[in-house]
Amino acid sequence: MHRDSMIKHRAQKAPPGQHRHCEQCFSRHCRAPIEVSVSCMVISCHLHCGATFHMCKEEEHRLLCPLEQVSCLNSAYGCPFTMARFKLGKHLQVCPASVVCCSMEWNRWPNVDSDTTLHKNVMKDTLNEECLDTALALRDQKILFRTLKIAELFPEWRKKDELEELMDQAMGGEAGAVGGATCDSQESNDQSELSQREREDLAKDKEGMDLGSYKTWENIFSKELLACKVTGSATSTGQKTEEASKKTASASHAASSTGKAKEGPDGAEEGKSQKPEQVQPSRVLNGLAPWQEGVLERLKKEVSVADYNMYLVHHGGMLIRFGQMAACTPREKDFVYGNLEAQEVKTVYTFKVPVSYCGKRARLGDALGHKMPTSDKSVDTSELGINVEELPKTNIVEATLLCALEKELKGHEISEARGIDGLFVDFATQTYNFPLEPFSSSAVLADVLDENSPPELHMELYTECVTRRHNKSSSAFTFTCSHFFRRDEFPSHFKNVHADIQSCLDGWFQHRCPLAYLGCPFVQNHFRPEGLKAKVIYSKPLKTFAIKPEVDTLLAEPGKCYSTVDSRGRNKDLLSSLPVEVLKYIAGFLDSFSLSQLSQVSVLMRDICATLLQERGMVLLVWEKKRYSHGGTSWRARKKIWQFSSLFSRVHNWQCSDVPSMSEHLRNCPFYQAERRMDPVLLTGMSESREQTRKTLVSTFKHRV
Repeated sequence: MHRDSMIKHRAQKAPPGQHRHCEQCFSRHCRAPIEVSVSCMVISCHLHCGATFHMCKEEEHRLLCPLEQVSCLNSAYGCPFTMARFKLGKHLQVCPASVVCCSMEWNRWPNVDSDTTLHKNVMKDTLNEECLDTALALRDQKILFRTLKIAELFPEWRKKDELEELMDQAMGGEAGAVGGATCDSQESNDQSELSQREREDLAKDKEGMDLGSYKTWENIFSKELLACKVTGSATSTGQKTEEASKKTASASHAASSTGKAKEGPDGAEEGKSQKPEQVQPSRVLNGLAPWQEGVLERLKKEVSVADYNMYLVHHGGMLIRFGQMAACTPREKDFVYGNLEAQEVKTVYTFKVPVSYCGKRARLGDALGHKMPTSDKSVDTSELGINVEELPKTNIVEATLLCALEKELKGHEISEARGIDGLFVDFATQTYNFPLEPFSSSAVLADVLDENSPPELHMELYTECVTRRHNKSSSAFTFTCSHFFRRDEFPSHFKNVHADIQSCLDGWFQHRCPLAYLGCPFVQNHFRPEGLKAKVIYSKPLKTFAIKPEVDTLLAEPGKCYSTVDSRGRNKDLLSSLPVEVLKYIAGFLDSFSLSQLSQVSVLMRDICATLLQERGMVLLVWEKKRYSHGGTSWRARKKIWQFSSLFSRVHNWQCSDVPSMSEHLRNCPFYQAERRMDPVLLTGMSESREQTRKTLVSTFKHRV
């Protein structure tokens, strides 16, 4: 009875900090008497949330109180705000640490096959910030040049020391397997071996020879040689045992025929002389070493099936090496494939090409190709009769893009054999002669370009977002936006930048001259934000599209900028002379893109914009890779940075700009050449005779009558 009461008391024990009665009491009007370790008084929340509870539950209520001040859920990512618990959900929509990376992707291909006249003419003129497609193509080209590794496409142009290292690594495995003495050869035993001192001296004299690695290989080969010697000794011992057993059997047979020998000292001496010969075979036949004869037969009788299989797993290589078991099942012992015979393979053509079908010659092959005599010949540059120095140099950019494009679209390199179908295979070799020095394995295309050379455009001006040619996840010609925005800013960015501007650059948002295929670089933008005097530009520093307001020409002139002199004798513009409160009020109306630009004007403007960082900016973590002494690595956040995004003011609607029609440009376009025909041309009715022309329906009936 006493034991049952103890168990019941333990089951009703209250958690730490609460009383036994308060644990199960949820009444707001509880009138239980206050007793030590039993119950306490009922109180209300000090934040006036309306909750009533026992005093011992106050700490527990603070974990659920909606008015309790708590940190943001993204406090570990840099958000500094603390607020009431019920405001957390609403705050996450504008949290500066709730950052989204734009993952918009598009494909842009190099212009290795198309005409480059337009690209050359575009790069001749000074790039205008309103030329949106060209600016975006140059941005993608810069990213591509930083990712294409030349050593992967042209391995023969590596530096000589790196090529030697690669050859050593490739030949390392083969060199390790070459050498060593053959245990079955008698010539190696007859030859005089060098002493250890002579081997070390020989290793030191060899140029580039490592004595440490030599000792390692020598240790491995010595173990294999020792195993071969043990095998040979075991074989010779088995032969001696068989001869001794034959002699003993013949002697016993002779003794039984003449009579039993007398037992005496002579017999004891004979037993002693035969005793070692009888002990030796018993030691050899009872061993379980892989090099001993009959070890597998003894294991089948002495151990279980599981232990026998485990022995084969651990010592299978040595058993094959010492000839205890075959590496492959002989054909005469294989009950599955032993009786199979080779069958003649016959090629049957069940498809008949229709007469109306006209296929490509590269796909179907030449119909008369099998009748023409062919021969295999190796063709080299020397067949041209030109010296190698006189050959033209290959453009590194065009060759790299061509090789990368070939591997991207067709899945193989240019110098790789490619099978067209089951009958034809193209064997192609391609060599390049660059006017450059050999480069390292980590060099990219941007590292080998000349910075002083004029800029060139090697990418197409138009993009595509959906493709079936390759795998986009691992493509070098797939580009991403990769700009960071706050969660409430991302919808506006995607709609205005990607859906409205970027996707409509090809002939809708931006118009190029109809004669652009001939090389005319003229371009004009047809849309602007509704109700605003602004234009769409491309910002090179931020690498994104933006809205630039049109400023009056009087204000844009540098001489019209009025300034004052402060107490320190420095020039100060009229805007900076305004009170700080007014400047903060004005900055509050700017978008994130304008704030990021205003913060770079002066120190004062930077301080003004810094006051709006927590409200309008975003915080990012800068990660660094840390290496430990044991060789492991990990990533950690080194610092937090605050910045404004590249989002401009949201544009709900667009309207047509006040630009002249494209026909006005065609009147003066230098690529528009009218073809004037002055020779007379006969019309359709002029080739008929007069009688036929005068013949009518009435005249036809009159003629019949």
